[in-house]
Amino acid sequence: MQTVRVRICAAELEAKRIYGIVEQAYEDDGNPVTVYEFVPDGSVWAVEILMFGMEPDEAADELKDRVGADAFAAPVEAEVLEDLNWVEKSLEGLAPVPAGRFLIHGSHDRGTVPAGSIGIEIEAALAFGTGHHATTEGCLREISRLLSHWRFDKILDIGTGTGVLAIAAAKLSRQQVIASDIDPVATQTAAENAVLNGVGNFVRTFTAAGVEDRRFAEYGPFDLVIANILARPLMQMAKSISARMTGDATLVLSGLRIEDGPRILFAYGTQGFRLVRRFEKNGWITLTLTRGRG
Repeated sequence: MQTVRVRICAAELEAKRIYGIVEQAYEDDGNPVTVYEFVPDGSVWAVEILMFGMEPDEAADELKDRVGADAFAAPVEAEVLEDLNWVEKSLEGLAPVPAGRFLIHGSHDRGTVPAGSIGIEIEAALAFGTGHHATTEGCLREISRLLSHWRFDKILDIGTGTGVLAIAAAKLSRQQVIASDIDPVATQTAAENAVLNGVGNFVRTFTAAGVEDRRFAEYGPFDLVIANILARPLMQMAKSISARMTGDATLVLSGLRIEDGPRILFAYGTQGFRLVRRFEKNGWITLTLTRGRG
């Protein structure tokens, strides 16, 4: 399938404003969106989004139609990318990421995990979650903190992606962790990564949309749930996620912009959860809520 990169260049503040508009417009579609310094002196920044199965002009027009022609005045450029694994390419050379007791690394850094750290090896894959994003880091930090203080009976990772959060929970707890995702590629990737990291017997993966699948009832109710998704589905699933949890449960939510915090707290507050901890980085937040534990 042909991949087209659509790029918008502007000054930093305008580029970040455009990034917010584009990211929100494509929140439910899963198109990768990024913003970065385009020139070394920081005078020009670029916003990029990847489109699939389109011609360049079609992709540029689709973006303009989606966000509105008056959303920005910066020029829009589009080009077909060479047929490479751009996920893998974009992660080449990324340094290992420490998060709590964990160190997320690729195979080339397998021998560099320091004593006292728990290494998790995650290669580039067609699934979200390598530890390099602030939301993944926030969840890993909370898993490290929570499982160092409390014992949980049943753990669930919703929207598992590469499986990094389920693997982290399994490595610390040495117990079964249920990991689900709407994308079968993600659940397959998560299962493979669990085996790679020596916790294949602890991580059980399956593909399911939301938490209505009968297997959630079979494996639950859960007293620790980690959901690193997006604000809109987390809002929509507040009641159903809560119904899968015990009355004395802890919930870690991420995939959230800072401005999403109040509405997420309200939605889960109506289900009896209260905020006990928040982690912020690069405009993203991870929220830890409880119905009985701190």
